[in-house]
Amino acid sequence: MKKITLLLMLPAFVFFSCTGNQEKKETKEKTTEVSQADKDLLAKAQMFFKVLPTEAPNPENALTDAKIKLGKILYYDNRLSKDETQSCNTCHNIATYGVDNLATSPGDNGIPGTRNSPTVFNAALKGAQFWDGRNKDVEEQAGGPILNPAEMAIPNEQFLIDRLKKVEMYQNLFAETYADEEDPFTYKNIRHAIAAFERTLLTPSKFDNYLSNDVNALNDQEKKGLKTFMDQGCIACHTGSLLGGSMLQKFALFGDYWELTGSSNVDYGKFEETKVESDKFMFYVPILRNIEKTAPYFHDGSVTDLRMAIKIMGKTELNKDLTAEQVEDIFVFMTALTGQTPAEAAVIPTELAQ
Repeated sequence: MKKITLLLMLPAFVFFSCTGNQEKKETKEKTTEVSQADKDLLAKAQMFFKVLPTEAPNPENALTDAKIKLGKILYYDNRLSKDETQSCNTCHNIATYGVDNLATSPGDNGIPGTRNSPTVFNAALKGAQFWDGRNKDVEEQAGGPILNPAEMAIPNEQFLIDRLKKVEMYQNLFAETYADEEDPFTYKNIRHAIAAFERTLLTPSKFDNYLSNDVNALNDQEKKGLKTFMDQGCIACHTGSLLGGSMLQKFALFGDYWELTGSSNVDYGKFEETKVESDKFMFYVPILRNIEKTAPYFHDGSVTDLRMAIKIMGKTELNKDLTAEQVEDIFVFMTALTGQTPAEAAVIPTELAQ
């Protein structure tokens, strides 16, 4: 009798088991199915943004292991400032997303400058350097602060070359890095070595996974923020792989920026350098990669809160009063732009401990 009962139960067990498996399969298909809205959002995003490149090469400055090593040591060396009080890393701290989180950075003399120090991460991919875009690349930019009296205050190029020549470590490193040159100790080689190191400082984020067709790389609010970011017109300036860093733009297009930022001084932007009327209030559009980590904001570091900066940008550049919800959604999207920094870059070279 028991055998008959078991035989009768077996078909029922198989039926319910198969039914359960089918339901699980259908549920899984529903959860992995991409909605048309998600597909459309991704397609639009891919029109305006690009995946962060894995390399930032420059044909005029070939990257070699020796040059990158030399560049990193120079980057961290206080001997690059007149009184040996600071290095490149002082203002562009690798351990804190390439900034010092100060409104403006003090120079070798301890006196703060007039403009905020932008992040060094991903800077090699920008179309130009400095807030006024006066340098074309990081190779050119690397030599500027060293000779600037308000920054590292080295009197002249030869002063620094003579100082480094006295260091046995640098004699060996320059000879190895520029072995094919009769005199490896040149200011150009110093600039190019520092820039070579900076060209390794790239920070891919989950936004890159999203742009690479992983639609689930962003959560629902991040996607909502991305949509708001695009729909409200932020993509007029913040596009490409860096979400910025490709053009000069007037700040502000609407009204006077200092009325909203509370800036203590009025900065005329590129005009300060060129004295050309059309350059008044023209600033190079900052990149938004790692933006949540690189406060304070704007050219003078006048705003410490990212949400407030978003609201100000809406008013000054788009002439829109963004709602609290819109600001929050854009803010959440911007957190998805925070990338992974190369850990080795933040390790101070042991050679400098000697």
